[in-house]
Amino acid sequence: MSATDSSGDWDVVVIGGGTGGYPAAIRAGQLGMKVACINAWLNRDGKPAYGGTCLNAGCIPSKALLESSEMFHKANHELALHGVKVSGVAMDIATMQARKTKICSSLTGGIAGLFKANGVVGMEGTAKLLGNGQVEYTPHAGDKQVLKAKHIIVATGSEPVELKIAPFDHQYICDSWDALDFTEPPARLGIIGAGVIGVELGSVWARLGSKVTILEALPTFLPMVDATIAKDAQRQFAKQGLDIRLGAKVQSAKLVGKEVVVEFESEGAIKTETFDKLIVAVGRRPYTKGLNAEGIGLELDARGFLKIDKHYRTNIPGIYGSGDVVGGAMLAHKAIEEGIALVEQLHGEKTEVNYDAIPSVIYTTPEVAWAGLSEEQAKAKGHEVKTGTSPFAANGRAKALEAAVGTVKVISDAKTDRILGVHMVGPYVSEILQSVIVALEFGATTADLQLTMHGHPTLAEALHEAYLAVDGRAIHALNKKK
Repeated sequence: MSATDSSGDWDVVVIGGGTGGYPAAIRAGQLGMKVACINAWLNRDGKPAYGGTCLNAGCIPSKALLESSEMFHKANHELALHGVKVSGVAMDIATMQARKTKICSSLTGGIAGLFKANGVVGMEGTAKLLGNGQVEYTPHAGDKQVLKAKHIIVATGSEPVELKIAPFDHQYICDSWDALDFTEPPARLGIIGAGVIGVELGSVWARLGSKVTILEALPTFLPMVDATIAKDAQRQFAKQGLDIRLGAKVQSAKLVGKEVVVEFESEGAIKTETFDKLIVAVGRRPYTKGLNAEGIGLELDARGFLKIDKHYRTNIPGIYGSGDVVGGAMLAHKAIEEGIALVEQLHGEKTEVNYDAIPSVIYTTPEVAWAGLSEEQAKAKGHEVKTGTSPFAANGRAKALEAAVGTVKVISDAKTDRILGVHMVGPYVSEILQSVIVALEFGATTADLQLTMHGHPTLAEALHEAYLAVDGRAIHALNKKK
């Protein structure tokens, strides 16, 4: 079956080539289904690419820029501590951006190869639901076709939320994709929203020389993260020059000449800041444009998300949803697992996604990572909790890395001893987090994990120390009296 073959009926047609769609298509192919994946994504150069927002305008390009900017920061501020003498350090933004593009292209191109290897027919163009198991496929270049499918998976993803008070012009008032393509650091960079996207993008451009101000309407920083960890993270970011203003409610953003003037309410007064560029990073909304969802009676909720049941079924038999378009945690890995679980259920398997064990990461320096409940969330759910913390300041590997900042916090149920959550800020905690997911999946107790040997010296030892600290048994830190 060639990549252009669209004849006959299909077992599965996946609408969307992003993380909610392409893994589902691959898994369907592995299970012997005849499957097509319709991908509408066009990059800024007008060329189609698989991978959706994650590979082209989100997860991957942002990580590339975070790494490059961190290298620049280390060259200027840390190499001398290691005895490495450098002079005349400069940042070539064009080379940095070219590296980012190369990384993204290699990964998106790899998906086409995986499609071929697994018998998936990739179709580049748009899709419209017609009802009765039919999908109208319009190629980017070519004539419309109607595909008939037993199962249709809608995985059309999401797009940045645009504010009426700060409409995008994509040059001065920018969305997150625009902010990944800057050709030079803005002297004064404003960001609306101090969530994951806001602090990551703020970190990139602050390291490269921008004066960054982040305006956050909420009174607390990272409210989804344990308060102890969020406060620690905020302190670290402030030291790096990120000016995070909480309780700052933006009233307007207007372009005056080549400057963006932002008015916001803070502490009962209207204040003004002027920026060279403004990034709006206040979240994402489901993308269903051109899908004809309402035209065929597909139910959406008040915010436009596709309504599904626990088996990913919509109100119309044979149509399913996965990823950002169905809501919940708008994360690439959650979308991947949903798409795979959905397809395996279609195949008669009993695969489920554990929504209580979703890893979340902010790829700043230090990183912020968490899974499960915070102490505040656990108490709100009625748990009697016990907690343990461990500072990276006591971790040998962190000191060797010149990264001995941050804290690991473990939240356990005081009655059952079960681990309820782990929240962390520190070096490479995204990698440590994966063992937490396994612990949550298997219902591990604090005692189980206290008896688990960790390599020395490793960053993961800080996690082990936090497990020990829950019961006042930490070896390399002072134990709090219980």
